[in-house]
Amino acid sequence: MAGGVVKVYGSAVSPYVATVLVCLEEAGAAYELVPLDMAAREQKAPHHLARNPFGTIPALEDGELTLFESRAIARYVLRKYGNAGGGGAADLLREGNLEEAAMVDVWLEAEAHQYHPSIAHIVRQCVILPMIGGARDQRVVDEHAGKLREVLRAYDARLGEREYLAGDFASLADIAHFGFTHYLMGTEYAALVEERPNVRAWWQRLSARPAVRKVAALMPTATEW
Repeated sequence: MAGGVVKVYGSAVSPYVATVLVCLEEAGAAYELVPLDMAAREQKAPHHLARNPFGTIPALEDGELTLFESRAIARYVLRKYGNAGGGGAADLLREGNLEEAAMVDVWLEAEAHQYHPSIAHIVRQCVILPMIGGARDQRVVDEHAGKLREVLRAYDARLGEREYLAGDFASLADIAHFGFTHYLMGTEYAALVEERPNVRAWWQRLSARPAVRKVAALMPTATEW
């Protein structure tokens, strides 16, 4: 494939890396996942800071181009490689239709500013902190579970009208929710999704995508931390 093998620096355990890997799988792009030693804080080492000045993951190298920030990387991957394999993964952005592309953007913004701030706190408290020997702060969990419940109320209404968030087609707006929701579903707070029938059905459709299933198999569940 033109440009050679894409390199992704990070770990598939990261929800942010997982989103990028799903997009690469959807696009059929050749890539290599280059692990970083997160326990040793390799992400803060000078060689990684040269890729990502904020010392976070993922970072992507494609030839001479280096990118960071998972949402930007995901868009790039789908734009460059989405049609190369003949699978039409570029259609996950719907850029051939102005109105549909706008709806993808709307729900990507909703993920970034409504969904992510709440679910990320829950996952960090219930999954990530216990993994590294910490204890959850239940007050933080309760606060953000309440916020996520309200966000999912709006999602359920939307998904009662359309099969996916941007319309009756899967898009990056859906895939962007994958990583953190995967971990949420391994905790007792999966009930927040299960209690919303339209959200539950949407998550089942998203989880059944071959690219999602392949990346999910690389990610531990909450009970495996």
